[in-house]
Amino acid sequence: MREKRFIAVWLQQMRAPFLVLSIALVLVGAATAHWHGFGHAGQSLLLGLGVVLAHAAVNLFNELSDQRTRIDEHTPRTPFSGGSGMLQAGATTPRQVAIAAYGSLLAAGAIGVFFAFRAGWPILVLAVAGAIAIRFYTSHLSHWGIGELASGLTLGSFVVIGVHYALTSFMTADIIYISSVPGILTALLLFLNEFPDAEADRFGGRRHLVILFGTKACSLIYASAVFVVFALVAAGPFILNIPYTVLIALAATPLGAAAAYLVLRHHDDPPRLVRAQGLNVALVIVTDLLLALAYYL
Repeated sequence: MREKRFIAVWLQQMRAPFLVLSIALVLVGAATAHWHGFGHAGQSLLLGLGVVLAHAAVNLFNELSDQRTRIDEHTPRTPFSGGSGMLQAGATTPRQVAIAAYGSLLAAGAIGVFFAFRAGWPILVLAVAGAIAIRFYTSHLSHWGIGELASGLTLGSFVVIGVHYALTSFMTADIIYISSVPGILTALLLFLNEFPDAEADRFGGRRHLVILFGTKACSLIYASAVFVVFALVAAGPFILNIPYTVLIALAATPLGAAAAYLVLRHHDDPPRLVRAQGLNVALVIVTDLLLALAYYL
């Protein structure tokens, strides 16, 4: 019973349900490699482990920062934002979370170094960029108004590009293009979850887009970004060497349209925004998985 409690606490501390995003991103990169005639199940699994560890480190560093700045004490907790509450409840200690955060980051880094030796130096560049973003996202990047951009690049586009390169040792324009879709979606996942946290984040010294521009303007930015995502998907096969099967990702359009409508209507009403947050999570995961399926098809 104690072991089950221990596992449950740490899964919640790492915000385990959100780690599904990492798996979806790795699947996209592995699928593009497969479409280009490359692939290795064992290496794909190792890459997946590395990305999941990196994502867990992000969440743990974020929890530490929010506990230190007392942001989570002032944030209305929802299933999608507001932290895990484990530190506030005394279920874990800052020292334990710090050890887990640095341990996860180092383990992910070791996997990155392995693939850098195997596939080439670009993997090391992507890994270093990711490590910097992981360690300094909460303490610095989120205070400089570039947190969403950094998140979309390092835990979105760079994952797809990195996995593809690790499996193939080459990069093409079509992969960079299609990686922009998961990149924007990852940024939107963070972006929308900032809406209900804006005042608490301001109290903690953060300066993200919602604080800088307000929820009304950011609701328009969100809706526009959703439109751009599906425009990129629709245009891809007609301008680059991208399979027409990616058009099946347009099946997620209703999720994006519903989320955008709710955000535009309830941008300043956190309780009513929860449904939009849920739709946003579904939009991100479903679109990424459909892209991966498209390349395997």
